Amino acid sequence: MIYAFKIGFLDVRWVDIIDILLVSVLLYQVYKLLKGSVAVRVLIGFLSLYLIYLVVRAAQMELLAGILGQFMGVGVLAAIIIFSQEIRKFLLILGKTSFRKNGVFESLLIWRKKKPKINMNLTAVIEASKNLSGSNTGALMVFSRNTELKFYADSGDLLDAFISKRLLISIFNKYSPLHDGAVILYEGKIKAARCLLPVSENENLPAQYGLRHRAALGMSEATDTLILIVSEETGQMSIARNGKIFSNLSAPEIRKKLNKYLSEEEEEAPETGKKENLEAAS
Repeated sequence: MIYAFKIGFLDVRWVDIIDILLVSVLLYQVYKLLKGSVAVRVLIGFLSLYLIYLVVRAAQMELLAGILGQFMGVGVLAAIIIFSQEIRKFLLILGKTSFRKNGVFESLLIWRKKKPKINMNLTAVIEASKNLSGSNTGALMVFSRNTELKFYADSGDLLDAFISKRLLISIFNKYSPLHDGAVILYEGKIKAARCLLPVSENENLPAQYGLRHRAALGMSEATDTLILIVSEETGQMSIARNGKIFSNLSAPEIRKKLNKYLSEEEEEAPETGKKENLEAAS
């Protein structure tokens, strides 16, 4: 048996250190997942109740300990029911870091060359967005660099059409049967329109953001995508990425962030415009 070091009578192995580190990472991810939601208060309530149960049992208060013990016996099942949305979100996040391309396995291959930049007609996207913004026409565009998002694409109407300014404007025209929902853009094409996106349950979202922004934020939380939003109320253009909203962006800023995303460069905060860091809010 190989030991790392000793603390008094306690022998600490290398496996124990790795075990503690993994548990710490897991607890931190759970904290990030629950931070800013009602689930944090529920979790604190569960922990407080469990602490009371331990104190009552240590004090040998049999009647109260028996009642709390029965409640603790179904605590796991109750937690699954109460935290069902958080568990679903955790599994979605876990699914993003799979062994597929750009997943855990390929991230270990540090010598692997980066993929070439995806050839997408960003000029058409930017020009269409400016046109939609000028006419206060709401729009949702989901950009994906790793997957065609078949699950979400199947919820709408499949197009598989090359990107053009006129096509995007036509889709989001308020009289178009395809305007209600999001379009998914992948590998230089509009894969589908009128797609349904998961709605974020983040309580810290500012009041001025409606369902379109909540859907964009929820999609950015659940998938490795970038979502471009055009507000129907104000005409402002925003971007949602990794649970954050970058609001009131100009066309050059939109192009810059799209280029960075599609070329797999790390996201940065915009030099101008307002950034809403919803994960850090409390």
